Amino acid sequence: MYSAVNTIWVLLGAAMVFLMQAGFAMCEAGFTRAKNTGNILMKNLMDFCIGTPIFWLLGFGLMFAGSGALVGGLDPFVRGDYSTVLPEGVPFMAFFIFQTVFCATAATIVSGAMAERTKFSAYCLYSLLISALVYPISGHWIWGGGWLSQLGFHDFAGSTAVHMVGGTAALVGAKILGPRIGKYDKDGKPRAILGHNLSIAALGVFILWFCWFGFNGCSTVSMTGDDTIASASSIFVTTNMSAAVACVVTMLFTWVRYKKPDVSMTFNAALGGLVAVTAGCDRVSILGSAVIGACAGLVLPLAVEFFDKVAKIDDPVGAISVHGVCGAMGTLLTGLLDVDNGLFYGGGVRMFGVQLLGVAAVLAWVLVTMTVIFQVIKHTIGLRASAQEEIDGLDLHEHGLPTAYPSADHSGRAVQSDEDKPLTADPEGRHPRRVLLSAGLFYQSDTTACHIIIVAYKQLVVKHKQQDNIEDSIEMM
Repeated sequence: MYSAVNTIWVLLGAAMVFLMQAGFAMCEAGFTRAKNTGNILMKNLMDFCIGTPIFWLLGFGLMFAGSGALVGGLDPFVRGDYSTVLPEGVPFMAFFIFQTVFCATAATIVSGAMAERTKFSAYCLYSLLISALVYPISGHWIWGGGWLSQLGFHDFAGSTAVHMVGGTAALVGAKILGPRIGKYDKDGKPRAILGHNLSIAALGVFILWFCWFGFNGCSTVSMTGDDTIASASSIFVTTNMSAAVACVVTMLFTWVRYKKPDVSMTFNAALGGLVAVTAGCDRVSILGSAVIGACAGLVLPLAVEFFDKVAKIDDPVGAISVHGVCGAMGTLLTGLLDVDNGLFYGGGVRMFGVQLLGVAAVLAWVLVTMTVIFQVIKHTIGLRASAQEEIDGLDLHEHGLPTAYPSADHSGRAVQSDEDKPLTADPEGRHPRRVLLSAGLFYQSDTTACHIIIVAYKQLVVKHKQQDNIEDSIEMM
């Protein structure tokens, strides 16, 4: 017999987690350059659209069709009996769509770290493989009755199962792909490549924060009984507390370290706090969630700096740090702060040890499988767009889209802005953006940055005594 309240709760959660695709799309688009906006929106659409049928065809069965230690089973088109894994009073189709949107979340995380230089065909292929194989198998270990769940590994809503999987895949992809053109100077020092729309990025963060109440809260998959109702209420509070504290800590940290509170880093900290608390949101106290948020708020900016300056891995949106690092850290902190079995609550070291083993195992699984996947793609259809495509923007070359932000003339027809028109060579055959790159500069699409670059460009005129030709190329910008 089905339960109306349980079914509505699961379906509500599925709808809210689906809306996270919009949040990820806005974050990634806002934190990157305007010339790649259409490509980014297309990727965030298609990873869900590709992942949905492939999870139905293959992934769901691998995750839930059986209780084997390593893998579920093959059940194309989910025709088997899943009564043993269904939540109480919830029909199969409600549970299936709930699991589908979680799978899509893992796949979309990778997009941000590899933004602005990945071939669209390659993105579609590796997104398909994440949804078909990588996520479902490690997901089975944790949620499908596999060996980690048998050991007592606790990841309530996916700090490891979803976010660390996506963050680790992003790490491998960004490393193999290499940095964007102009990201590092000749001495290997990183340059900031500013996003084009901080307002859109902020909107994405607020959408994700809102949807996380469904991501975590609705993972109770029930609202029957006083204990479950109380648990769902507590999850909403711990989820919110971690995100809020993470923002405060990152704001203060960057204020002290950089003398100004960093806007984009603080918004990313909200996501880091949400990711970190997801594993233990049902098992930690309010104080515990605040501690998790504080740890995320400190670790996030340090992780971003490490990957940017030390590892030399170009991650335009900080996805590796937000999802990979904070996901692993939150899973481990659950072993310390679980109010029933955590080390800090007298539960001994066993739970922490199991959490550590689970993080290490999933990390190894994703590192190996995604390395193979990315290398095969790189040496077959190709993983990275050409230098010319990257310089002009993926919107133009991958999708035939001159700009994602057309203006209108007096007749109402859409026209390109001068800023987004493809640039032609100057009279000596040189491409204006290439001149800038050779001078140790890089192109930005917002107006302020363009003005700064033009000033620097004019300084080159004096240095090289080529006033006439270079002024012509400035006019083309």
